[in-house]
Amino acid sequence: MNPFWELLKSALMGVVQGITEWLPISSTAHLKLAQQVLPLFPGDSIEHAFSSMYDVVIQFGSILAVLLLYFRKLNPFSPAKDAFEKKQTWVLWGKVLIASIPAAVVGLLINDWLDGMEAEHTKIFLYIIAAALILYGILFIVMESVKRTVKVDDLTALKPTRALGIGAFQMLALIPGTSRSGSTILGATLLGTSRSAAAEFSFFMAIPVMFGASGLKLAKAALDGTLAVFSWVHWASLLVGMAVSFLVSILVIRFLMSFIKKHDFKAFGVYRILIGIVVLVLVPTLM
Repeated sequence: MNPFWELLKSALMGVVQGITEWLPISSTAHLKLAQQVLPLFPGDSIEHAFSSMYDVVIQFGSILAVLLLYFRKLNPFSPAKDAFEKKQTWVLWGKVLIASIPAAVVGLLINDWLDGMEAEHTKIFLYIIAAALILYGILFIVMESVKRTVKVDDLTALKPTRALGIGAFQMLALIPGTSRSGSTILGATLLGTSRSAAAEFSFFMAIPVMFGASGLKLAKAALDGTLAVFSWVHWASLLVGMAVSFLVSILVIRFLMSFIKKHDFKAFGVYRILIGIVVLVLVPTLM
């Protein structure tokens, strides 16, 4: 095992994670595909255990980017805010937590099943990713081809019931290849939210979901003894991946918010279909 090579691969994974986490194109699909081509710690006795944890915990870097970019908006204790603004911030957090409930409940119930499927039926897992990429690509194109009435252009106007509805769409992201940001943005726009408000709320919804998922993975790895056998290279690889993901995420979030002011999501739909076809073609050669 060459430590430098493993750290370099992890940095590349951080770039993939930082780009694909926030664009509606599925970070899971791209990370799995990237690791089929450049597996982390190949042949290592804990290769699968590390990879399974890595794919989730690396998201921690991405979520720190959201907290940095939206710190003032998300901080209810900011001295720059008056009493009303602080109250509005708490209300926003309430909506985020309400929206997070469906995915959190279902995720806890099927997390072990998904991990087992990936480990035991990798080929089927990759085909599911390909199908989800193509299906949601088509849905994005169809959604943008239909005239919709925007009812919510600002998150202060987002009602808790609509937030819960968006949260229900987030559950779909549990299907590999769906994309958490893709499902929530798609759901939010279908429920009458503007593209910019949908993207922003999708960012905020990621905070409890990603923190919870990362914490759960780390806790499980600690309980089954996996963490104890990680070497310094494993930990350094994870930290490098998170750091790169953090930096790239800052750029990508800014790009997306600027992009959707002038463009729709059709381009992402087309990309999803194309990458889904690529995965279908490559699966037989990767197995």
